[in-house]
Amino acid sequence: MTADDFGLHVAVNEAVEQACRNGLLSAASLMVAGPAADDAVRRARGLANLRVGLHLVLADGRAALAPELIPSLADRHGHMDDRMFARGVKFFAVPQVRRQLEAEIRAEFAAFARTGFELDHVNVHKHFHMHPTILTMIIRIGREYGSTAVRLPDEPLWFSSRMGRRSSSLQAGLLKPWVMLMRHRLAAARLFHNDQLFGIACSGAMDESKLLAILARLPTGVTEIYLHPATLSGEAVAQSMRGYGHAAELAALLSPRVLAAAAGLGVRRGGYQDARRIA
Repeated sequence: MTADDFGLHVAVNEAVEQACRNGLLSAASLMVAGPAADDAVRRARGLANLRVGLHLVLADGRAALAPELIPSLADRHGHMDDRMFARGVKFFAVPQVRRQLEAEIRAEFAAFARTGFELDHVNVHKHFHMHPTILTMIIRIGREYGSTAVRLPDEPLWFSSRMGRRSSSLQAGLLKPWVMLMRHRLAAARLFHNDQLFGIACSGAMDESKLLAILARLPTGVTEIYLHPATLSGEAVAQSMRGYGHAAELAALLSPRVLAAAAGLGVRRGGYQDARRIA
């Protein structure tokens, strides 16, 4: 199980530490330019069982580069907005914006390398790596930094239709061709990836009941379950996360019922590199 947004807020980092020491959490995806990134790195160095990956932020977050170097991506405070459709069009159509995008991706890989952690996996905030231009850059730049595993956002339809919001199954169906293309491209690049993922349809609401439902129908193969745990919830963590039940997700990772269900399955836990080594 993976915690996203590691480094976004001290409350997230506290939850990662608690859930790694006392719960089911085995990996975290680091926002290298997050407001609490230094605190996250310090805590991770004391967690021998925590696998750490790179959570690239290309929308709705803080950039790694100075804003004057990427004026098409970030405002004067270094913040990137969440208008992903408009950004995606520019990534396709405007060479100058693509150059800035590549520079920011490279800067975030370089910042992760400076932590000294083994790079367990790469993913992108809000799954923006389904965009073909971003994926192309991640594959190419990632090779320079030892990237061997990338998250595939392929969530089983039974989960998105039964556990998520009403629009979740429709959204999953519309995105399926892009996910299939991404699966093909990762295979062609010989990059390891998960077989399935849980967490998209219930982002911010992966509570105990959701984890128990997943474990009751856990598929074969490599499964990533990702959450957004924190010791605070909603806007206290980030303005864009209004309505997120961060604390409930932390409680789910620490739940005795969830721990018992996972133990009963006898599955291997860890990060992407652990799965890759036994694949």
